[in-house]
Amino acid sequence: MSDSTPESAVPERPDAAGRQDTHGPRGLPGRPEQAPRPDSRTSVWVTALSLPPLGLLASAAWYGRSVRPGADDWCFLPVVRDDGITGLIGRFYFDDNGRVANAVLVGAYAKFQVAGHQWFGLVSGVLTLAVLWSVTALALRRSGLSVPRGLPLLVAALATALFLFVTPNTYKTFYWPAASVSHTMPPVLACAALLPFLVARSRRGKVAALATALFAGLVIGTLSEESAIVVAVLLVTALLLSGRTTAESSRRFVRLWCAAGITGIAAGGLVLMTSPGSNARRERFGAGTTSLASPESLAASLRGFAEIAHTVVTTWQYIGAVAVGIILGLLCRSPGGSPPALPAKWPLTACAGVAALLVSGYLCTVITYPVFQDRVSAPSANRLWNDYLLLYVALLVGAGALLGVAARQRARRTGPLQAVCAVLCVLVCFGPAVALLDLDANMRVRAGKWDAQDRRLRAGASAGADVLPYERLVISQMLEPFSRQGRSYWPGGCVADYYRIDRVTDATRHPGRT
Repeated sequence: MSDSTPESAVPERPDAAGRQDTHGPRGLPGRPEQAPRPDSRTSVWVTALSLPPLGLLASAAWYGRSVRPGADDWCFLPVVRDDGITGLIGRFYFDDNGRVANAVLVGAYAKFQVAGHQWFGLVSGVLTLAVLWSVTALALRRSGLSVPRGLPLLVAALATALFLFVTPNTYKTFYWPAASVSHTMPPVLACAALLPFLVARSRRGKVAALATALFAGLVIGTLSEESAIVVAVLLVTALLLSGRTTAESSRRFVRLWCAAGITGIAAGGLVLMTSPGSNARRERFGAGTTSLASPESLAASLRGFAEIAHTVVTTWQYIGAVAVGIILGLLCRSPGGSPPALPAKWPLTACAGVAALLVSGYLCTVITYPVFQDRVSAPSANRLWNDYLLLYVALLVGAGALLGVAARQRARRTGPLQAVCAVLCVLVCFGPAVALLDLDANMRVRAGKWDAQDRRLRAGASAGADVLPYERLVISQMLEPFSRQGRSYWPGGCVADYYRIDRVTDATRHPGRT
């Protein structure tokens, strides 16, 4: 967005490189009428800088045409086909896990069967970008800061690319709808709940923001236990710090908003934890309160979280979040057109943010350890990290913004620093681009085999066969029937339900059985 201060009121203003603009207002002698403004030139290059991460997102969405069902998807598809979304809600609540909102979102894409899986990446990717873009722009506006056009898009695009594609297993983060609904999309939906809060000015707007926070908390509480923990820890942290970090005029509204969100999460968590499905899941995996709080489980969870933290911190591509934050700090302006000062309470806010990340990340590991055991920190389980990974990216962007503001106050020329950060924003996209190309090749091979097998199974079922051979089609460590050297049948029963037959057999052992 452009500077809201009239140009005539700011005769000397530093440009993006820290130089003073000594020209007069547009149209006066000494400045040609058609000369481009520094902000215009800056808007062009920051917008161009957003093309690499946007290209990543567009390519990933296009590759989604090769996604085919696997693992849990096999179990959702026949239920939604035969009983609709309400049937899946009943199954989740009474039998599987108690996640009512999760069932609604799963049913929304499973309703379209295979096409729903193919379009899911595009829809979720665009939603993530739109939410982060809107939150960035509105947060800057609410803070009274102006930035060149295109900069909020750059921040949102790079944050989206880092969140979705800089992971040990992009398939489970982005392409597998069941995992994305449970761990990737919940933090994005939580960010979306910020939008009414950021635009609230009137009494009606504040009431709407409070109602949205309450409803969003209820949804998150019945969507993902891990994301509910992360959001609850953040809201409690904001509530405790509100007396020292929030202006007195808005303190009451901020506290009510946090309280509304916490209340919604508590209500949703109560619905989930008391459901028959949640009780059945805890019994199935031995994840009762006693086992969660045992010293052995807590210590093992701490080791697992330390391994996760080491993996994430040593993933160098996340430096892109710091780089784009520095660009943001260098280019933002206060209402008077001057560089903004560092917030007075920034050390307290930064320490609280890091503490909230560590506490919520560890608690997420604690509640998932009984199910995944030592695999909780393995790349195959990285989808469990996504509940707090978006918070990590946001903190890095914030840290970069603080560094950018500090550098602008102390450096006479910031052009070289901007150039270095711009290069980093491009470089961090190369690794994910190569990984996406390899994943696309694997998905296309699997899609061809999946489609051929689908035709064969449908033809066999139409011919009256009750038992048919099934070939395992594994991608990105996804579970398939007859894993563990053929000892594990799951989800073979769901595959049989999907094709309306009694059972599938291991094609490698019984290739001709019909």
